[in-house]
Amino acid sequence: MGLVARADPAALAGLLAAIGPEPAHTFLRAPEVGSVMVRGRAGGTGAPFNLGEMTVTRCTLRLDSGEVGHAWVAGRARDHARRAALIDALMQTDRAAEVRAGVLDPLARREREARAARAAKVAATRVEFFTLVRGEDP
Repeated sequence: MGLVARADPAALAGLLAAIGPEPAHTFLRAPEVGSVMVRGRAGGTGAPFNLGEMTVTRCTLRLDSGEVGHAWVAGRARDHARRAALIDALMQTDRAAEVRAGVLDPLARREREARAARAAKVAATRVEFFTLVRGEDP
C-alpha cells in the first residue's frame, strides 16, 4: 500500500485503466480529507515528540464481490485515495496477479528508477574529505 500511496496519481490512474474497467463498488467511507499528527524521534532513537500535522485523504470501499479495500494517501487527493483502496480490494480477488503485473510492478520499477537517478545526482556532487597525518605528533 505504501507503493500505491507514494505513486504519482496520474500514473496510477493510467496503469489502473490499462488493466480493464473498474469493478463495481460501494463506499463504506467515501474519500475524505483530514489531518494526522506526525511524530518524530531525535536522532531516530530519542523520545518521541509531535512534529506537526499532515493532511491526508482516506477511503474505504467494498467490491460487489465482498472484498474491502482501505487507503490513506498524503494530501488532498480524493481520486488517488479511491484508486488506492480499489487496488487494495482487487489484491484480495482472483485478479491479484493481473493487478501486480499491470500496476504494482510498473510502479515499483518507476520508484526504483527515480531513486537510482536521485542517488546518481547526489553522488555527482559528493565530496571526499581526508586528513593528512603530519610526522611531528608523537
